[in-house]
Amino acid sequence: MSLQVSSFGMISKLDSVLLTQKKFTFHYKNVRWARGRHETYLCFVVKRRIGPDSQTFDFGHLRNRSGCHVELLFLRHLGVLCPGLCGSSVDGARMCYSVTWFCSWSPCVKCARQLAHFLSQTPNLRLRIFVSRLYFCDEEDSQEREGLRNLKRAGVQISVMTYKDFFYCWQTFVARRERRFKAWDGLQENSVRLVRKLNRILQPCETEDLRDCFTLLGL
Repeated sequence: MSLQVSSFGMISKLDSVLLTQKKFTFHYKNVRWARGRHETYLCFVVKRRIGPDSQTFDFGHLRNRSGCHVELLFLRHLGVLCPGLCGSSVDGARMCYSVTWFCSWSPCVKCARQLAHFLSQTPNLRLRIFVSRLYFCDEEDSQEREGLRNLKRAGVQISVMTYKDFFYCWQTFVARRERRFKAWDGLQENSVRLVRKLNRILQPCETEDLRDCFTLLGL
């Protein structure tokens, strides 16, 4: 499995770290019935704060390989992507990182559980996840729904990709060769539908958070 990133010296040509237009459109298309899309693609941006007002960043993409889900593959490469994450820098200060994912599918319950556990051990890492489609979240008692709630409780910001997110990914992660992003039929409608569904899924988590606040206040 090769990690495809922008500036770690692993890959010499920029085009080799970019998705083809065809792959991006096929795998990230937010259609209701996503037949044939058995792989999950994860485009990422990693930002590291190296001073009070300065940041450096790297970007790239991954896809699931050899039965290992892409979210867990990303964690395997954190040592390269986030040097010093679990230790300290030369001056003794802990490195702080902010990671943003753009995923073609939302995480399954097992990946969500492992991500939540990992984040509980690394408070200096912040994670935002944008998803094109929701994975097995149609049923009210879906375990995948509970997995998303667990991520929210762990402090992860989870959002559905909208036009501006697809446009950003096209500009950042795709070998577009000056071709402008063209929205597919149904992009806006499907995005609105998925935003509403995700809000309904996460609402129980928000209700529990309110109960905790009321308890602390003695109400």
